[in-house]
Amino acid sequence: MTGLTNIVRRNLRLFFKDKGMFFSTLITPIILLVLYATFLAKIYRDSYASALPQGVVIPDELLDGTVVCQLTSSLLAVCCVTVSFCANLLMISDKASGAINDFRVSPVKHSTLAVGYYIASVASTLIITLSALAVCFVYIGVKGWYLSVADVFCVIGDVLLLTLFGTAVSSCVNFFLSTNGQASAVGTIVSAGYGFLCGAYMPISNFSQGLQDALMFLPGTYGTSLIRNHMLRGVFAEMESYGFPDEVMVGIRDSIDCNLYFNGNSVSTGIMVTVLIGSVLLFTGIFVLLNALKKR
Repeated sequence: MTGLTNIVRRNLRLFFKDKGMFFSTLITPIILLVLYATFLAKIYRDSYASALPQGVVIPDELLDGTVVCQLTSSLLAVCCVTVSFCANLLMISDKASGAINDFRVSPVKHSTLAVGYYIASVASTLIITLSALAVCFVYIGVKGWYLSVADVFCVIGDVLLLTLFGTAVSSCVNFFLSTNGQASAVGTIVSAGYGFLCGAYMPISNFSQGLQDALMFLPGTYGTSLIRNHMLRGVFAEMESYGFPDEVMVGIRDSIDCNLYFNGNSVSTGIMVTVLIGSVLLFTGIFVLLNALKKR
């Protein structure tokens, strides 16, 4: 246990000691939030305003609260996965520098080393994502706060689940990488493509039916919908108090992927949580299996 603690402490120290890696990872969610607020907020606001039932008038604060909750949920859904790839670069750096060979000839077990990388990656990613979540909460508070205490804790739980999912996936992918160039290439591909595949940049309801059906097999789709449901629950309750018809509420939920349908059946938030937990266990198991096979 002491060896594992030392490995985790060493990995965390190296991650935060590399100021370039740490600050670039930390500032990425902030930059995305600024870009979202600058270029997408007005588009989303106009879209919601045009979808209002005729004769229904709602406060600007509610409209702004709807927009920022959608933006921040999209941001967090992406960052929890992409940041984990950055936080997991230390495993590749040790391979590239040869430091991993020193560990392999030491009394440290191979399994302990792998678990140390995994735990350190989870911890460092959580520091970044929870910091981003705090900034998002401040932004929501300025624009329009409709979150209850239960919603806040649910969102924190969603961030934790998505962080674990991102760490498990990145650990499996980075296991096969051995150079910094390979890591940069994979990081670029993930950063550019994951947001579209999980429905964060553009709701999957805007895609063709065939692509929607395919994306429903990806766990990231459920993660985005889960955090978006919890972010917007209070907003939807406020809309209903203003007399929004049920069919309008269903249409809004469908348009931004709060409602997901698998094979024509509606997917509940409980099933979304189950899918995410199952995915974390699956990819973690794959990572354990890969290390076991490599050791053998």
